[in-house]
Amino acid sequence: MYSGPAAAHCYLALAEQETPETVIVIGPNHTGWGTPVSMMGEGSWETPLGRVPLDTALAKEIFEHSEIIDYDHTAFQREHSVEVQVPFLQYIYGGFKLVPICMRYQDLETSREVGKAIHRATEGKNALVIASTDLTHQERQESANRKDRLVIDAILEMDEEKLQRAVREHRITTCGYGPVSAALVASKLAGAGRAELLSYYTSGDIIGDYSAVVGYAALKITR
Repeated sequence: MYSGPAAAHCYLALAEQETPETVIVIGPNHTGWGTPVSMMGEGSWETPLGRVPLDTALAKEIFEHSEIIDYDHTAFQREHSVEVQVPFLQYIYGGFKLVPICMRYQDLETSREVGKAIHRATEGKNALVIASTDLTHQERQESANRKDRLVIDAILEMDEEKLQRAVREHRITTCGYGPVSAALVASKLAGAGRAELLSYYTSGDIIGDYSAVVGYAALKITR
């Protein structure tokens, strides 16, 4: 009920474009389980909408292009940040393959390595990169709006270093700044040059309680 309306803006935009062969979804690690950057590449994921096969070949290429990404299924056992995106993807696409990546380390160096590995592995392929994150957590509406604007502006400028600096210097509780940074790196290397804000609101805008809100936004990055 909170993040869904923001996500829907992204998936509407994606539904109007060509269906990718593979979707790479990068999310933060909330549990602490698994390796610093974990990936799954074998088997399938199942939701009430059916099964989605994992792209074993592409996952192997990503693994070979990185020194920090490891295969580790434990990071995904109780992690919602990636799996919550899958039903949306199943709804808009008839069939696709999935590569899930879960980041416990989210520093700039790690994010850039992940983004570069994704770019190298996907060159010449029909692949889509999605980053999953919330924005500010449990602050008053005014504070959340101010801090969220810093994050959004950095994404609109497609500047992963500015994003990481804003999160660090202003103590912004954006849970997936690493995945967003990695997606920015991969997108820019693939020739993307434009970012657009599709939606922004807080949980307070949904339930009317502005004393401790969580921020949500939808943005797309295109060539």
